[in-house]
Order: sequence, then C-alpha cells, then structure tokens
Amino acid sequence: MQYHIQHFDELDSTNQEAMRQAMSGAHEGLVVVAKTQTAGKGRLGRTWHTIDQALAMTILLRPNIQALDVPKMSLLAGVAAHEALSLFVPQVGIKWPNDLLIHGKKVSGILTEMRCESTNVQAVVIGLGINISRPETIWPEDIQQAATDLSTAAGKIIKKEDVLTAVLESLDVWYARFLQEGFAPIHQAWWDAHVASGEKVRVFDGNDYIEGIAIALAKDGALCLLVNGKEQRIIAGDVSLMDK
Repeated sequence: MQYHIQHFDELDSTNQEAMRQAMSGAHEGLVVVAKTQTAGKGRLGRTWHTIDQALAMTILLRPNIQALDVPKMSLLAGVAAHEALSLFVPQVGIKWPNDLLIHGKKVSGILTEMRCESTNVQAVVIGLGINISRPETIWPEDIQQAATDLSTAAGKIIKKEDVLTAVLESLDVWYARFLQEGFAPIHQAWWDAHVASGEKVRVFDGNDYIEGIAIALAKDGALCLLVNGKEQRIIAGDVSLMDK
C-alpha cells in the first residue's frame, strides 16, 4: 500500500481529520499525524492526552468488509503496533481490547472508527497514540500512575519518525495478510501477544466486576472468560490482571 503522510502542528483529532478527508474522497493509505490534539479521543468516550513527546497518528483504510467485521481492524492494528513497538522494546504486550503495555504500564492506545452505508463499510480510520518519551514535567494527573514510554523502557532515545515508519511497515504487511488470508493469522498473533491469555483477570464492564480466566478471543473481538465453570463473553470493559 502506498501511504500519503500529512503532518499538522495541531488538530482537534487525527481520527476526525482523517474521516473528514475520507468523506471528501481521500484514498486508502492517507496517514494523518499531529503534534498536538485539542480533542483527542480514547475508548469509551475518554480523553486521550497528547503530550509533545507522543506520536498521534491515524491511518485511513477502505477494506471491503461488513460493519460487523470492523472490530477485526482494531485487532489487526494491535498486532501490527505490537510487532512494530517490539522492535524498540521486546517486552511490549497487548491488553484487550486495544492497549499496548510495557511491564503493566500503557505505552499506546488504539481507537478505530468507521463510516458505513447500510452494512457496507465506506471508510475505517485507525488512530494510534504512542508515548515516545516522558513529558518534560509529569504525566497528566489522571494517567501518570499507569503510563510509560518507549524511550524510558528502551533506555535510549527513540525517534518519532522511526516509530511511525515501523508502524506503517508492519501495518502494511498485516493488512495485506488480512485481505489475502482472512482473519485467522491475526487472531492467532493477537492471542499470542495478549498479556492475559490463560490468566486470571478482573473486568469492569461499566456496572459490575467480573472475574475469570481469559480462555479465548472470539472471532468478533469479544474476550471469552471462564467464570465459575461457564464461558462468558465480554464485549466491552476494562481488563486488569489478578495476582495468581
């Protein structure tokens, strides 16, 4: 895939800009990168803090898939980002559904959004926020206990442009595999990289805490837990590992 990279000093959101351009006819492979986001978004409507030392990027894809299959694109992005960031820090792992961790702390998040007509997908934008190095002062108050960055973890300075290149190269490979081979290779690679595969976890679904063993990733992206001897599907929530 041929990428067309656009750099901005400031945007409301790289996802929003990519989607605006998608609706105006932009081709697959558009990459939007911003130094600062004024309205960066995370999962479940949360704010994504874009520090100067982070890479904020969004890729536009136009896969010929149904709307129900769009969650697979988030998992694809997770596998690609995991492979790319592992080049800099081998200890990177995926945490369901869309976080990348180093030693239990978040280094990257992924937000996938779509536009569709009926059930046919017109555009998918995949946004990634990646902490490249520490902020000059401190992490934003609501995330400082759970955040880390590539440079600190690697023990050396990591450059944004090197991470951007690695992510795009990895995404290109995995997206091509998805189009040619389907979801199966991504499904296996994601499960192999998941920090909680086969582990005891606690999930907060917005209302209750659910505890169980993470036993599988469903084809639709749901996390399957073994809870009191029965399988339970988790389609949304926050996962944390429990002590063994």
